[in-house]
Amino acid sequence: MLVNVKIVTPKGTWFLPCNVPHKSTGPDLMQLFMGSEGILGIVTEVTLRVRKCPECQVYGSVLVPDFEAGVACLHEVSNRRVATASIRLIDNSQFQFGQSLKPKQESKLEGLSDWFKGLYVTKVCGFDKEKMCVITLLFEGSQSDIDRQQKIIYDITAKYGGLVAGAEAGYRGYLLTYVIAYLRDYGFNYYFMSESFETSAPWSRVVPIIKKKVPSNEDVPTPWVSARVTQVYETGACIYFYYGFIFRGLQDPIKAFSEIEAEARDEILLQGGSLSHHHGVGKLRKEWMSQVVGDQGVEILKKLKNNVDPDNLFGNGNLGLTRADLSISANIE
Repeated sequence: MLVNVKIVTPKGTWFLPCNVPHKSTGPDLMQLFMGSEGILGIVTEVTLRVRKCPECQVYGSVLVPDFEAGVACLHEVSNRRVATASIRLIDNSQFQFGQSLKPKQESKLEGLSDWFKGLYVTKVCGFDKEKMCVITLLFEGSQSDIDRQQKIIYDITAKYGGLVAGAEAGYRGYLLTYVIAYLRDYGFNYYFMSESFETSAPWSRVVPIIKKKVPSNEDVPTPWVSARVTQVYETGACIYFYYGFIFRGLQDPIKAFSEIEAEARDEILLQGGSLSHHHGVGKLRKEWMSQVVGDQGVEILKKLKNNVDPDNLFGNGNLGLTRADLSISANIE
């Protein structure tokens, strides 16, 4: 997506002299600057790749018996390189939550239709409503492209007991992504504190990470946790977590909240996941930096920061680089 970037640093402006699709000129400085989380300067201009809007856009969804079956589906889809615009797996907890947000049926006939659909899924197809999950899909391209993608995807999901559930359920699944931040704020009015965090993991660790016991503490013995797989790669996937609890009556809800997330981070790293897939480190996750990039990696970042921004003007504290740390690193030299 990113072709070029212009960044203003304390020592001058940096940008690439040409816009080319690929190059071999040593370490990729553009990625270095863009991944620096603002500690080296301010981005003032970017050049992005663009493409024509798709001719067609179609949502889809598939019910699967459980989360393991869904992960197996997504893994095979990635191995076969089926280029859907988006494919996600939503766990049972989030699926039920999404169902509860459906608008009230406008007619008794619609309500009766939904009742029969639920009966068919659970009684005829044998799905357990406490275990079943949903795969949401977005297809883009020409109609022939979409037809081809749908055939491959639905053939794969059928192998794992999947049941095609239609476009509306797929659309609602993506809509939930857009509204959930507003629901988080709404929940505060009812003493419900919640947040999201993400990781990436190899395919062999996706299920173990999600199935691991939910962290808790003495104030919050059973926090609510939900998970979904949001992006797939040939070698692994991005996992997105939501967690929350009722904080009414707690002496220090922020402390309880932070402790639960920290324990979750520790467990994810122990299970082979990353510190972050796309949210970054910032100041919130800085304590894990040496664990994920190594002490030598941290020293390299300190030296780079000292060279480009010796007065620590930008992104103070991001990636765990404070003024004191940088002064110590500079004195060592």
